[in-house]
Amino acid sequence: MFNLKAAKVLLTGGHGFLGSRVYQELVTVGVKAKNISRPRHREVDFRLAANCKKMVSGKDLVIHLAANVGGIGYNREHPGALFYDNAAMGINLIEQARLAKVKKFVQVGTVCAYPKFPPRLPFREADLWQGFPEETNAPYGLAKKMLLVQMQAYRQEYGFNGIYLLLTNLYGPGDNFSPDSSHVIPALIKKFEEAVRLKRSKIVAWGTGKPTREFLYVDDAARGIVMAAKRYDKAEPVNLGSHYEISIKDLVSLIARLIGFKGQVLWDKTKPDGQPRRKLDVSRAKKEFGFAAAVGFNAGLKKTVDWYLKTL
Repeated sequence: MFNLKAAKVLLTGGHGFLGSRVYQELVTVGVKAKNISRPRHREVDFRLAANCKKMVSGKDLVIHLAANVGGIGYNREHPGALFYDNAAMGINLIEQARLAKVKKFVQVGTVCAYPKFPPRLPFREADLWQGFPEETNAPYGLAKKMLLVQMQAYRQEYGFNGIYLLLTNLYGPGDNFSPDSSHVIPALIKKFEEAVRLKRSKIVAWGTGKPTREFLYVDDAARGIVMAAKRYDKAEPVNLGSHYEISIKDLVSLIARLIGFKGQVLWDKTKPDGQPRRKLDVSRAKKEFGFAAAVGFNAGLKKTVDWYLKTL
């Protein structure tokens, strides 16, 4: 059991969508706010080893959330930056944390690391290496997956206490709604809201609508990360998800109903679908540190839509 209350923490990405929730969860469980360092991206470039060395100095715990990440369109346009930025940040932080004798390192990975066609559903951690990731996600997913290899190697050679969490797609109030880099839920919410406001009779959605996704409410994700930081100390990766699967077509219908869009949805089949199915086996998280998602998808999605409409 890691003593969080006494820890000095480096939380990368600590002002972001997920990071701000992890910060609040750390404070809720007793970590002193003054002991949590969460530099902004414009202040510290974690791709540089010298910056990582400075930031991990004197820390007991590092939770690495900072990432260059986006939706399918962003992934297709920036595969090189996605690979380099995510690999460089993680590799340098883990190495400098080891050299600084940081007591524990929590690396947040991604469902995008899983094979495009895993041998079974739901995705089990043991199947992480049973195939190549979906092509549009591969540079990002593989960069993140290499950090699992690094931490397992460091545990074996140096006794470095690093744990690795595989998160499914997140959503919730405060998400990224930028049309250039948003994920599917905020992108659809924004698209439908604009259609209603501008009295459009049609909207265009990407792909066929057939793929499925699993979504985890951001507050649940933050709680799971902090629970793992406190209670989990093994080399094996752990899935964090909701165990709820929904097709993109059904997701589109649900968001349209919540927004009040009554027009026509056209499917642009020239656009990629991405991975055919995503659903995580979350039994290891439950067994190892007692995590289970608490927010149901319909309730969480309504909270997200309501928040977005209030911010306009």
